[in-house]
Amino acid sequence: MTSTLDNHATLGPVPDGFDPWEVEQFLYREARYADESDYDSWEALWTDDALYWVPVAGTSDPTRTMSVIYDNRSRIATRLKQVRTGKRYAQAPPSNLRRLISNIEFLGGRANSSDGTDLEVAANFIVLESRARGNHLWGGRTTYRLRRQDGDLRLVYKKVVLVDNGEPIPTLGFLI
Repeated sequence: MTSTLDNHATLGPVPDGFDPWEVEQFLYREARYADESDYDSWEALWTDDALYWVPVAGTSDPTRTMSVIYDNRSRIATRLKQVRTGKRYAQAPPSNLRRLISNIEFLGGRANSSDGTDLEVAANFIVLESRARGNHLWGGRTTYRLRRQDGDLRLVYKKVVLVDNGEPIPTLGFLI
């Protein structure tokens, strides 16, 4: 991967076949699966060539600098396998989470390796994480790339930019 991961100059027009209501419902469902620890359903949303990226401040190329998370599809599966064991002590007991998603924008289309076009969407979010040691409020902006696969929407790419991504992160539970 190169720094073209976020180069909006390469975005084309919004591709046909993406209904705004359907896209919104997909994003809300993805958030609910994460909040309710429905890891099987959350994992099933991803394509085989998926990428999940949470950069630290100032990171424009995750292959050259550190990121909080930079997972391909295999690493997403490994992370979820670890969570399912119940031995992830940073999440014992698990956080109670609720996400709010707003300001959903269709940014455009991006060519994919299957000779198709993925839809790039962005949204603001706030996550309330409640733990025994107290509550934490997370905020930021997420960029998603969605692909229609076998008639269903699937998640190809998710980049979560935290508002305070230059600060220490005490827990990653809300990021799965």
